Amino acid sequence: MITGMPTVQNSPCAISTADRQRLARNIKGWARELGFQQAGITDTRLDEDGRRLRKWLDAGMHGEMSYMARHEDKRRHPEKLLPGTLRIITVRMDYLPRAAPMEQVLKDGKLAYVSRYALGRDYHKLIRRRLQRLASRIAEAIGPYGYRAFTDSAPVLEKGLAQKAGLGWTGKHTNLINRRAGSWFFLGELFTDLPLPLDETAVNHCGSCTSCMTVCPTQAIIAPYRLDARRCISYLTIELPGSIPEALRPLIGNRIYGCDDCQIVCPWNRFARLTAEKDFQPRHRLDHRQLLELFSWNEEEFMRYTEGSAIRRIGHERWQRNIAVALGNAPADARIVSALRLRHHQASPLVKEHIQWALKQQQKTTAPIRECLP
Repeated sequence: MITGMPTVQNSPCAISTADRQRLARNIKGWARELGFQQAGITDTRLDEDGRRLRKWLDAGMHGEMSYMARHEDKRRHPEKLLPGTLRIITVRMDYLPRAAPMEQVLKDGKLAYVSRYALGRDYHKLIRRRLQRLASRIAEAIGPYGYRAFTDSAPVLEKGLAQKAGLGWTGKHTNLINRRAGSWFFLGELFTDLPLPLDETAVNHCGSCTSCMTVCPTQAIIAPYRLDARRCISYLTIELPGSIPEALRPLIGNRIYGCDDCQIVCPWNRFARLTAEKDFQPRHRLDHRQLLELFSWNEEEFMRYTEGSAIRRIGHERWQRNIAVALGNAPADARIVSALRLRHHQASPLVKEHIQWALKQQQKTTAPIRECLP
């Protein structure tokens, strides 16, 4: 119970202005107690973000992510996703784990690079459970009210809402940046019918910096604040179900699940802190694992080692596809050629295509290898 606040058993609108302000402060405090690093409050208006989304979709930059267009109206108008929504409580949770140095892994072509957010357990359930506990704390204080928790699990323009709630600004790479915490964090939302006071929109501090645009391996950031997902390594290795465009394969390097380059070079990430969440720490040594080790996993092993991980959603086929590309980009090694040939005989047509490409890449940097594929 909030000190000095009466329990409200009817409409949330019955809460006085002073009590609303007190409740907002308490919500932010409870969020920190539950492991979130920050919480902010905004309304449902996303006019400018909605226009940018429409322009992005019209340009086809979402690629094969049809779900981005399928519920566009609900993304642009959060109150249509959950009728009666007045305010959205947005939270952020740091996820940068203690792991092998990112630059070191990226420079070693025989190692696999996995995006930092996917090294531990899947964040969706953890954040949703914490949001549910936050919602329950609010109900204990004021009585029943309307709410629903989301974390990258519904058509929600998370970054637009988070910026309006003061959690950070959308950087030129289109990730959210916090002035005191960088960009290594997850977002979650609690849609509510509570008429809470609004926080101030975060101010953009990117200035003239273009480090993220320059470092992008595939030049997917085609203009400040404009990302062509069809060129983005995260899209290519996670979202794209089919063949990776051949021209982009050499640029992927050893990145087998996602890409963090634009965050690695962002100067604001000097303020980022390592997460204290055990669930976000690397599992199965995925922060420093040999490509050949991971390529040897059969489907049963893949399912076992990715249990509870965000990686599982791409399935074993795409996992092999991605690693085949990375092996093609790796330094010449007879063991790689042998592994590729061995896997080729039992691979799906999609994986075979990428294995064949990888073998050709390996052959470019070694003495001629006699072709023995069927």
